[in-house]
Amino acid sequence: MATFPSPESAEAAFYAAFQAGDAQGMREIWHDSAECVCIHPGGERLQGTDIILESWDDILPGMRGVIVHRTQVTAIPGEDLVLHVLRENLYVQGERRGVMLATNGYRHDGESWRMVLHHASPDPEPTPEWPTGGVH
Repeated sequence: MATFPSPESAEAAFYAAFQAGDAQGMREIWHDSAECVCIHPGGERLQGTDIILESWDDILPGMRGVIVHRTQVTAIPGEDLVLHVLRENLYVQGERRGVMLATNGYRHDGESWRMVLHHASPDPEPTPEWPTGGVH
């Protein structure tokens, strides 16, 4: 099983698995615990690693090709529990298709940082997307 030396490395692996539609990669990230919680946009509260991973098995095949650009990341530090609050800018074929507000939680299990929380919901007022061309 993969180990993650920091919450940031676990988060990078989470979004890499998300974008690649990689169910096995997603399994490497989540802590194996009945206390884990995941709330997908518009979804119900899922608790426990098994049910959370089943939900990702359903979601991930449709995520291939989606790029998630994280912005406005705020880290709330702690000794063995760290929270990240951020915006997930979702791009398909180079066009931004949505913005989610997300909270991710990571716990240190004695060997590695693992995800214990993912909660995402649509941003009601996404910031405008800046053009990719020059400023003039």
